[in-house]
Amino acid sequence: MALTAITDAQVFDGEKTVGVRTVVIDGARIARVGGEVPRDCEVVDGGGATLLPGLIDAHVHSAPGSLALALRFGVTTELEMQGMNTRENRGSITDDDTLADVRSSGFAITPPGGHPSELMPEGFRPKWDLPPVMPLMPFSTTPEEAAAYVPQLLARGSDFIKFMIDDGTVEGHPGLPSLDRATLNAGVAEARKYGALTVAHALTLEATRMAAEAGVDGVTHVFMDQPHTAEIIDVIRDAGMFVIPCITLNASLMGITGAELADDPRVAARLDDRWDRTLRSSYDRYPQGRLDDVYATVRALDAAGVDVLAGTDVSMPETFFGGLAHGASLHHELQYLVAAGLTPSRALRAATATTARRFRLGDRGRVAEGLRADLLLVDGDPTVDIGDTLNTRAVWRRGTRLAA
Repeated sequence: MALTAITDAQVFDGEKTVGVRTVVIDGARIARVGGEVPRDCEVVDGGGATLLPGLIDAHVHSAPGSLALALRFGVTTELEMQGMNTRENRGSITDDDTLADVRSSGFAITPPGGHPSELMPEGFRPKWDLPPVMPLMPFSTTPEEAAAYVPQLLARGSDFIKFMIDDGTVEGHPGLPSLDRATLNAGVAEARKYGALTVAHALTLEATRMAAEAGVDGVTHVFMDQPHTAEIIDVIRDAGMFVIPCITLNASLMGITGAELADDPRVAARLDDRWDRTLRSSYDRYPQGRLDDVYATVRALDAAGVDVLAGTDVSMPETFFGGLAHGASLHHELQYLVAAGLTPSRALRAATATTARRFRLGDRGRVAEGLRADLLLVDGDPTVDIGDTLNTRAVWRRGTRLAA
């Protein structure tokens, strides 16, 4: 494969803007950052643009066509927090440069009848073919069951282990079966024996505290049932946890739709009717929530040095999962993170280098020599105006440029 040189672009390397203006791709890898343009190579003019690492959405649920849609928005990796794309089922995805890459928890450890069962309308069945190997359904009600499922999940191809800590309060189903402390603690302790990364779904302050005290590596939401306290921020920080706020999801739970994003012509041109309808809808299950409280919590976490990761909780093109669309909503999340008080550069780190580091993806998330050539070229300067991330000029996945 011929060399490709992207020239005259501002380069944000995943951590910061660097002084170089040229990045050379050789096959699937970044061969050089800086230096002269090699002879006999394809040249891509990056004048007036910023080159970023391909974006990573740290919280998704896949659906038919969703990985292709994500890639069209420059999201080159999605982290599936419940779904089918464990190692046995994603061989074709790994080698398909028209799709975002994916890592998956498989199915999360939850009691029978626990979250997310309450989100599905009665009788709803997704309309797509089942994968060759169904991921394990690790329903657990005792510490022994949770511990026994961990090695099975890992053997079946889960990239990390997820736990559901949710009594249904935020989703309008109080009293939902939920993991108790002993069961959570046993599952997390077992995962630690295998060196496995652990994450927890937690939408309330007390569920977040449970996750921290159990030693979970990160939570896949920021709590929204009450304002933060200095004490809970300290608990999260001292536990070394990362937080994926999913402000887009919290807003949707409060009844805030993604209609403004859907009206953006840079978004509208890439969505079909089903995704457009979904984005214009909302979950609308917790209208009493306060977005300003969520903003204040995220701002406090960032100020305390907690790693904040960009994720959306985007799922299927169904209006009951409304306010979200693959790819598009990660750009919305970046805008929300900046509205919460993060600088544009910190928000960009949350969707690139920070997420790659915390999820042990050492081959991506930065513009650095030897790493995957997962890259996004956008017009303008998103380190100044975060909205510029939607000004897509070109996307590369493993060095292959996505067709316009």
